[in-house]
Amino acid sequence: MTTRRALLAATTLLPLPALAQGGRVIRLVVPFAPGGTTDIVARILAGHMQDRLGAAVVVENRPGAGATLASQQVAAAAPDGTTLLVSNSASHGISPSLFRNVRYDPMGDFTHIALAARTSNGFFVNPRFEAQSFADLISLARTRPGGIDFAMSGAGTTTHLLGARVAMAANVRLNPIPYRGSGPAVTDTVAGNVGLLVDGLPSSIAFARDGQLRCIVTADHERNRFLPNVPTLIESGLNITSYSWFGISGPRGLPAATVEQLNRTVREILALPAVRQRYTELTAEGPDTTPEQYAAFIQDELRVWGEVVRATGATAE
Repeated sequence: MTTRRALLAATTLLPLPALAQGGRVIRLVVPFAPGGTTDIVARILAGHMQDRLGAAVVVENRPGAGATLASQQVAAAAPDGTTLLVSNSASHGISPSLFRNVRYDPMGDFTHIALAARTSNGFFVNPRFEAQSFADLISLARTRPGGIDFAMSGAGTTTHLLGARVAMAANVRLNPIPYRGSGPAVTDTVAGNVGLLVDGLPSSIAFARDGQLRCIVTADHERNRFLPNVPTLIESGLNITSYSWFGISGPRGLPAATVEQLNRTVREILALPAVRQRYTELTAEGPDTTPEQYAAFIQDELRVWGEVVRATGATAE
């Protein structure tokens, strides 16, 4: 019995390539629809993870409830390294405060592995929308008792809370219209079905560059180097900044050897020239973090966004 227990314990510490030899597949769960920033980052990582780990890495999109549905499913998965979550500013920053009855502990039910990307957020409009500048948008909102609808990637995202913060600070009404990811929200705004979009730059900047959307303001600390002619919210009189972030997390209890291997793999991927170039195209940054640093980062984000939810009165309904 002792020998059997020792063998089982050793098996749980096998690195992922050894698991892959047994036909195991690593599922990288994305809590939003295809086409958005979370999905884009996941697919960049997945291809290189597959090469480096020697295992098939399959991206699974499971949108819903501000990223909480997928997060709950991953939290309940076996801690064997084959089910991972693209944890993000919604699932592990905002939604735990925004949604009632979230069925996971964002810290206690997960093993946080590495921060993989950080991106900026902005306000975009359809070229035919009545307001073509941020000042015009606020003026227009003040003339409409019902406010102005804005598309965003889902309840509980940073773009949801950014819209709420701006509305509160400017004393106007902006009505969030949640979509199942950035992709559908962008598509509807480009089509003119909604005039205003609050979104991350990676999934929208290409449409702004080719004229299908117009970026009227960003939420950077200073002007974004990819959109140097677009003012920031700070320049526009609102002391507000907002970024989206994405990382890799697994269920609670992942073996230390698996965590170390996955963290090293992500950090090596982020250092690749091809990935750096791709991130530049997406206006994304690739931080270098240890598991401990990522966990501490998430803990701080939970505190910050919890304060924002309480201050704005934002809800997921």
